[in-house]
Amino acid sequence: MPKYLIRREVPGIGDLSADQLHDMSAKSNAALGQVGEGVQWVQSYVTGDRLFCVYNAESEEKIREHARVGGFPCEEITQVRGIIDPVTGEG
Repeated sequence: MPKYLIRREVPGIGDLSADQLHDMSAKSNAALGQVGEGVQWVQSYVTGDRLFCVYNAESEEKIREHARVGGFPCEEITQVRGIIDPVTGEG
């Protein structure tokens, strides 16, 4: 499945407690269960007012469906075309 980066504008998310982040994650998991196969949440990065999520999905539409079902913002979806790291530059 293709990999995507999702940008979500969530004012104040960086100030949420561990319990609040837990609840948000549980809500996302429940939405994934409703959407069914074809979309997988890999991980998310929390910043001050944004959430950057990594998903594997059959299509952008599956990600948008997850956002609709869960009531999550979804400002931008970008398909990952490649992954590089320090090892890429060796040798």
